[in-house]
Amino acid sequence: MSQWLSAEDLKKLQNRNLNSFINQVYLQVPYYRQLMQQRNLLPSQISSAEDLVCLPFLTKADIGSHFEQLRAHNASKLKRYNTGGSSGQPLIFLIDKQRVSHDVAAKWRATRWWGVDIGDKEIVAWGSPIELGAQDKLRLWRDRLFRSSLIPAFDLTEQKLLQFLVQIQTSKPAMLFGYPSVFYLMAQTAQQQQIDMTQLGIKVVFVTSERLYPYQRELIQQVFGAPVANGYGGRDAGFIAHECPAGNMHISAEDIIVEIIGADEKPVATGQSGEIVVTHLATGAFPFIRYRTGDIGSLSEQPCSCGRCLPVLATVEGRSTDFVVAANGTKMHGLALIYILRDIPGIAAFKIIQHSLSLTTVQLVWPEGLLPEEVNRRIRTAFNARLGAEVQIEIEQLDEIGPEKSGKFRYVISKVCNP
Repeated sequence: MSQWLSAEDLKKLQNRNLNSFINQVYLQVPYYRQLMQQRNLLPSQISSAEDLVCLPFLTKADIGSHFEQLRAHNASKLKRYNTGGSSGQPLIFLIDKQRVSHDVAAKWRATRWWGVDIGDKEIVAWGSPIELGAQDKLRLWRDRLFRSSLIPAFDLTEQKLLQFLVQIQTSKPAMLFGYPSVFYLMAQTAQQQQIDMTQLGIKVVFVTSERLYPYQRELIQQVFGAPVANGYGGRDAGFIAHECPAGNMHISAEDIIVEIIGADEKPVATGQSGEIVVTHLATGAFPFIRYRTGDIGSLSEQPCSCGRCLPVLATVEGRSTDFVVAANGTKMHGLALIYILRDIPGIAAFKIIQHSLSLTTVQLVWPEGLLPEEVNRRIRTAFNARLGAEVQIEIEQLDEIGPEKSGKFRYVISKVCNP
């Protein structure tokens, strides 16, 4: 029941957990013991989240370079995991049972906020053939035990989307859980085929692992007749924050410390945006300390009306590569370009790739034959108005735009705006 503690008591609990974690890491993990000794640091000197600035950031490159040194010498039965690499280089790392149990507990606590508990029927839309390999077999067995069914979120043809809608109608789950892009595609298909999904008793559609766009939330809620709850986290950094019915994203502060850092790599003031850096206190076997997620967000000091004092992640604006840069150097969120395409009737799917300050490609699906010149001109004019008149806008008409290798969809990819 720690979610109901006062902010002050939650902070004390987090500090105790942090101090215990740092002591464990210092004694058992060669990488951090050597690093702290080089800096003349003792575990007792890191007793609060603010003290973490004494330690360096952890990046994917660091993990790859020091993989064996990051493994606790007394750790056993570690499982090898990897991210799908949908937004960069794949990451290989290790997880133990403690980390898994803490992440699972964070998820189920959040689903209870929406009236869904362990044992209630759940349908999960997740993963690509890469993600559904041997490392997930145990998870699939466990999910069957918890009455959870899997929809493989790849190769999403219209026929398969229709089959998934029938599966949901037949199962009548209490919750849908998975990628927002997949449930958005299902919602589009149901709407186009005039399939009523509103009377199935679905309590919540919990989405995670991708940016949730407002237009996706709106259509998913409308078609499935259930609220959409956003979750923020990943296989690497863990389940970081979850949305409550009052609409705020609460950080799992007992296990998770979130820092927001600016361009100067120093923490920014509360309310300001910066890169999200995570310390996961249940990763003693393979520590994630000050892990750079590459995501952009901000924190809030405003209390939530739900009564929980778990800290609030005010915004998650997406990865730094979800932003684009105009020719004059102005940085803007990809939504500035996304809504140009969203407002054009007839575009079934799209992806925006910013190759350089002088070249951007727009891939799109136009089912009604050849893209009309009027639409072509409208896209170029609007994109040039935002990116600069001198920027070359290439338009590629495709039969379909598939997901990344991980099964996730990305609508904006900037090779200019790097983390």
